Amino acid sequence: MSELSQLSPQPLWDIFAKICSIPHPSYHEEQLAEHIMGWAKEKGLHAERDQVGNILIRKGATAGMENRKPVVLQAHLDMVPQKNNDTVHDFAKDPIQPYIDGEWVKARAAPPWAPTTVSAWLPRWRYWLTTTWFTARWKCC
Repeated sequence: MSELSQLSPQPLWDIFAKICSIPHPSYHEEQLAEHIMGWAKEKGLHAERDQVGNILIRKGATAGMENRKPVVLQAHLDMVPQKNNDTVHDFAKDPIQPYIDGEWVKARAAPPWAPTTVSAWLPRWRYWLTTTWFTARWKCC
């Protein structure tokens, strides 16, 4: 079990831990793309990939919100493969090993200046997960 399982909101950190377990450095995002496409299919969402690998996932509006403006979330699949010089880590093969350091989630082998960006996005994701995702048709991601 991941050390991140003690963090909340747990569904977000479970997804993050899964993403960390799939190697996805720049130009090697195929495994993560396949995982995301499978996740979308499992949730019954419309998902498509274009010829360069972009993924578009559509989710219908929550009941009663059909006439509201749509929300667009955008992200990238790759991560910059930076590591400490004294660390043996093959970003194309080895998973990221996240750990908790005080109030930060960091990655073993990553330079100290590179804490995970999920920490910066957490307030936005927390809002989205609690107001949009779970009030729709699913109880959990």
